[in-house]
Amino acid sequence: MLNSLQNPLTLIGRVLLALLFVPAGFGKLVGFAGTVGYIASKGVPLPEVAAAIAVAVELGLGILLLVGYQARWAALAIGLFTLVITFIFHNFWAVPPEMMMMQKMNFMKNLAIVGGLFTIAAWGPGAWSVDAKRG
Repeated sequence: MLNSLQNPLTLIGRVLLALLFVPAGFGKLVGFAGTVGYIASKGVPLPEVAAAIAVAVELGLGILLLVGYQARWAALAIGLFTLVITFIFHNFWAVPPEMMMMQKMNFMKNLAIVGGLFTIAAWGPGAWSVDAKRG
């Protein structure tokens, strides 16, 4: 029975993952100055470049993941990006005690998201994707 659900579940998984990244990337694009300011507040060098990379990854690669075009590479790149930024933006070990629980929860959620992305990178986007239709 689960084999018959493989393609719909893979599509749903891609859509749900993209739902996290595409709107976030769009928000960073339309609120670019605020995004740059937030990134700068975390001590990231070249915050304008980092913000542009974030928009490209979240919006651009998020759309590729959604439709399943070059989905393995898109998922791998988004996963690596998410892994790196998790240690910068959710460093629960270096925040005041009243912020620790929330930051640790976000840190762990991001790791779980990376796991889902790496699974798509390993196994592909499923038959209901542009990649599968292209052969």
